Amino acid sequence: MGFRFIRQKPVGKYIVDFYCKEKKLAIELDGLSHIHEEVLEKDRIKEQYLYNIGIQTIRFTDKEVDEHLDNVLLTIKEYLHSPLERG
Repeated sequence: MGFRFIRQKPVGKYIVDFYCKEKKLAIELDGLSHIHEEVLEKDRIKEQYLYNIGIQTIRFTDKEVDEHLDNVLLTIKEYLHSPLERG
């Protein structure tokens, strides 16, 4: 995709699944535990923290990655190559 991603990148007290420093983009992959309300609330808090320090987050479920990887990669590619500033 032309951008470097770091896997399991510590950011503050959190760890993001994948991080692109150049685009300030975190990619989070959500497994089955992310259907529980307490996990969803922790995700919201984490995402707000990242947003507050200028990092955008894109989330995908494990199912999306397993069954629709091409769409996941296209979504990421479109974000990375978009001229629009996010935030």
